[in-house]
Amino acid sequence: MNTLIILTVLGLTCLFSEIFGFKKILSALVLLGLTLAIGAAILDWNCDMSYFNDMVRMDNFSLAFVSVLIVLSAVWFQLSGSFFDEPSSRTDHYALIVFSLVGAQLMVSFSNMLILFLGIEILSICLYALAGSKKSDLSSNEAALKYFLLGAFATGFLLFGMTLIYGVTGSFHVRDISAYFIEHAENFSSLAFAGLLLMFVAMAFKVSAVPFHFWAPDVYQGSPTTVTAFMSTIVKTAAFASMFRLFQESFQGVSVLWENSVWVVAAATILLGNITAVYQTNFKRMLAFSSISHAGYMLMSVLAMTPGSSSSLLFYTVAYSISSLSAFAILLLLSSRTGDESIQGFRGLSKSNPLLATATVLAMLSLAGIPPLAGFFAKYYIFSAAMQAGFTTLVLIAILGSLIGVFYYLRVVIMLFESKESSAPIAVNQRISVVVLLTAIASLVLGLAPGILAGLL
Repeated sequence: MNTLIILTVLGLTCLFSEIFGFKKILSALVLLGLTLAIGAAILDWNCDMSYFNDMVRMDNFSLAFVSVLIVLSAVWFQLSGSFFDEPSSRTDHYALIVFSLVGAQLMVSFSNMLILFLGIEILSICLYALAGSKKSDLSSNEAALKYFLLGAFATGFLLFGMTLIYGVTGSFHVRDISAYFIEHAENFSSLAFAGLLLMFVAMAFKVSAVPFHFWAPDVYQGSPTTVTAFMSTIVKTAAFASMFRLFQESFQGVSVLWENSVWVVAAATILLGNITAVYQTNFKRMLAFSSISHAGYMLMSVLAMTPGSSSSLLFYTVAYSISSLSAFAILLLLSSRTGDESIQGFRGLSKSNPLLATATVLAMLSLAGIPPLAGFFAKYYIFSAAMQAGFTTLVLIAILGSLIGVFYYLRVVIMLFESKESSAPIAVNQRISVVVLLTAIASLVLGLAPGILAGLL
């Protein structure tokens, strides 16, 4: 709970920093606030507490994901220095990012569906503004409009589903909903099933799962690169943690009613995401379809519901996020120099900057699931959880999708070593160097010692 209070106060501080005249030290204040928040989360470890009339639950699951979100955000702030350069919108951008973290924490720590809705909306409203923050760019404006309209549409599904479930169970508390579903498992209400299905559709949109993924490529490509990096990592982590908690604590007792639907969506997401990524020439768009395919893998943990599935999801979100942050950091640097966001922009990078080329190789191989990097064990744990739950066919489909994914990730790696007309050295600023180094080390450490996170939950 202290973490939530610290982040809320930090967001308000960012909002009023211009009025009180400490805008110049805002970056340091944000990093200090994030450090205090992660410290509060560590101190609360193993303290299973409920707040606000049992509407918010701070247990090890929520604390682990909140800690991951804060650490990822601290790393993200290092690569996004240029995003806060404009004096007229600096305080707004800081406030939007911090308040989106508040929404993300509510999403991963809810025990009442009203808190889940509140967290999703706080996060989403911030993202609508951030996606269109590059006001002079029509692509950014288009991305914000698409994200807003489709996000509002998904919110309607979520609210309608919650309404139907409340009408049947008489409660928004996940504990009461779970008890009702277990009690009426053999005589299940069609209205409750409709509510469950509508909520799944809304959450599938938030995690960009097929067939509710169509917004992701355009929004990822049109948004500023730093915002895309935030959406692809921090936001996706929060969305999957909340989806996992929703289905585990509310709907696990009637899994027979929804597991086939989730199975089909997961398989379609893995295959379509990977196959479509093969044909992309824009690097951000390729990462968007890659993100869709990874959503399919993470859906397997939601489907498995084994004792170790929460740990496998935590490990996967961390492994995926650090590799994605590294890839976006490198893209941000290259595109700022040349204005080219295509895969061709990586041509000859091994000669112009061996450090960036090495980091790119590590990021791509980790996303592809090649040992001994973190991405390999992330997929291993997810696939093992699904196998234990009896979803062998889905695991085979996921392995096929991973093999397809290797093709387009290696295409980027090959591009690094191709000759280029001009291979002038590329200077790397200190912030980007820190991000690239930290993510590369983290990917290697988690690959060599996966037990650091694997047994945490």
